Amino acid sequence: MADREKWADALYRALRDRATVPPLSGQDAALTIDDAYAISLATLERRKADGERVVGKKIGVTSKAVQDMLGVHQPDFGFLTDRMWIDGETIDIAAHGLIQPRAEAEIAFILKDALKGPGVTAEQVIAATASIAPCFEIVDSRIADWKIGIVDTVADNASCGVFVIGEARASAAAHDLPALHVTVTKNGEPLSEGYGSAVQGSPAEAVAWLANTLGAYGVTLDAGDVILSGSLVPLAPASAGDVFEMELHGVGRAAARFV
Repeated sequence: MADREKWADALYRALRDRATVPPLSGQDAALTIDDAYAISLATLERRKADGERVVGKKIGVTSKAVQDMLGVHQPDFGFLTDRMWIDGETIDIAAHGLIQPRAEAEIAFILKDALKGPGVTAEQVIAATASIAPCFEIVDSRIADWKIGIVDTVADNASCGVFVIGEARASAAAHDLPALHVTVTKNGEPLSEGYGSAVQGSPAEAVAWLANTLGAYGVTLDAGDVILSGSLVPLAPASAGDVFEMELHGVGRAAARFV
């Protein structure tokens, strides 16, 4: 059996030291997704012991553009803690513990009711959602040079770094979620654009997938949770001095300023 605690220790130390480790999948080819999920949970327990509190969950690698970029061809999932939630728009790369950050524009779902799989539908997701909001997730990897397979990214909390949520809130039921259009600029220049349909046909379908996938492990999406539903655009490297802005048309804007 895989030494899950060893890998959790390695990833936790990398997180705290702003360091990287070689791909776990290259060090132990027998690691499974179940192993990776257990490693992620064990790493999360170490973070909770440091005082971090879970405030939501995230879906990653949902769009074809991101799958092709990373060479990972199925979604992954991870946890959000209060220390990952940036207050405002400024992201201090060192202070927030980032190593090799990349920015991606997403739709955040803020839940008013819990969801527990299996059997959760997109319609149930919309009914359980208090509001949606424009969001930048700043993904990061404790795996050297982003050389990740699905086992690596799942074990590494779905390559999550931090996230910024814009002030705007909107009703999920009032919008055609697959048709929501996002445009992104970097340092004032157009960077990318995408639609809600990029994530499993609809962001609500992606959240349903997350509820059902986590339900198999006995984990629920809870009332009050922030759920990051996956990037609508290719992820872009971020460095000190970069400013990313997104407009989720018909909903509002968000920005991420790196120092």
